[in-house]
Amino acid sequence: MSSCTATLVGCGALALWSLLALLTAASGTAPPFQLAAMTFAIGGALGAASWAVRPWAVHALRQPPRVWALGVGGLFGYHALYFAALRLAPPAEAGLVNYLWPLLIVLFSALLPGERLRAAHVAGAGLGFAGLVALTGGRGGLGLDPGAAPGYACAFVAAFVWAGYSVLSRRFGEVPTDAIAGFCLATAALSLAAHVAFEATVWPASAGQWAAVVGLGIGPVGAAFYLWDVGVKRGDIRLLGVASYATPVLSTLILVLSGYADPTLSLAFACLMIAAGALVAARPAKRPTIA
Repeated sequence: MSSCTATLVGCGALALWSLLALLTAASGTAPPFQLAAMTFAIGGALGAASWAVRPWAVHALRQPPRVWALGVGGLFGYHALYFAALRLAPPAEAGLVNYLWPLLIVLFSALLPGERLRAAHVAGAGLGFAGLVALTGGRGGLGLDPGAAPGYACAFVAAFVWAGYSVLSRRFGEVPTDAIAGFCLATAALSLAAHVAFEATVWPASAGQWAAVVGLGIGPVGAAFYLWDVGVKRGDIRLLGVASYATPVLSTLILVLSGYADPTLSLAFACLMIAAGALVAARPAKRPTIA
């Protein structure tokens, strides 16, 4: 598979993730760990089902502990934080804070072998931060609503977890994508354990909420991970980082159209500033001219 094709495959994950906030908001009031357990079980089963016709693929689960730590830690850690953020803060604002991860991928990719941090990366980070300030300022000053502060904190930490997982996955490019099914199933098991320990069970209350849960498991918390794994391991990870900023714009637009968010100027300006930061950070370095 060529780098261009792998990058396009990775972009398929971005399209699915634009539905993540909407489907999570539409899934009812199931607590975060319960929702993660249900959706990751579906996502893992989606990959494991292919083993019936590809029995050799199950051998992809034979990976060293550090690979399992990265895969399960990235998936479980990120989604536990992200689902919590959408429960504790308005979905549009929490989603935009979380969408600092594309910019972080661009910055972290400079730490990969053969790359270096340039002034453009720092400038891009500044623009991304300006977008975050615009977002919080639009809610009435630069301070966050105290009631939603835990949700914003979860979204912010989640951004670092996902960026780290994505960039480090490239360091394990030899690990087959089939291993993602095992990571999803392990994440489902951990989420179930955390749910039993810390949460009260709240089942979806309608057919629409159940449909949202199944949709999450098939798409944003299922197929998207397999597509993303191909993209970050074999594609242009910096280009994927830049392309990822189409996701918050689409996600916010979908939330507005579906009635979960208001079309405010602060949301629009935050999207523009954060996207501009990623574009600046990903600009290639100028090659020196030869006299």
